[in-house]
Amino acid sequence: MTATVIYQGDLRTTATHRQSGIEIITDAPTDNHGRGEAFSPTDLCATSLAACMMTIMGISARNRGLDISGTVAEVRKIMAADPRRISRIEITLRVPDRNFSETERKVLEAAGRNCPVALSLHPDIEQDIQFIW
Repeated sequence: MTATVIYQGDLRTTATHRQSGIEIITDAPTDNHGRGEAFSPTDLCATSLAACMMTIMGISARNRGLDISGTVAEVRKIMAADPRRISRIEITLRVPDRNFSETERKVLEAAGRNCPVALSLHPDIEQDIQFIW
C-alpha cells in the first residue's frame, strides 16, 4: 500500500505515506469553496510533475557523474471549468550553472520530460516546460 488518506472534514484531508509515516495535508483552494491553507489535490498533481522531473533528471545526472543539486522548479497550475480540471501546467526549471555541455543538457531535459508523472498525465493537460541553464 502506498498511502492512506483520511477526510478530516471541512474540505481537508490528511494523507500518510505508509513506508515513512510522513503526512501531507490537503485543503480545497479558495476558488473552490476551501480555505487554501495547504496544497490542494490539484496543486499536488502539478507539483508532483516538477518533483518527478527533477528526480529522474537527478538519476540521469548521477549516472553521468553530474550534479544538478540546487535546481529550482517554479510551478504554475492553470484550471479549466466545466468540468473543473487541470488544463495546463507550467514549469520553469532553473538549473545551476555548472558548465553542462549541450549534449548533457539535452540528455537531462529529455530525462525530465519523460518522467513517469509526465507520461501519466492525460494528454489534454498541456505541459509547458522551460529549462534555464
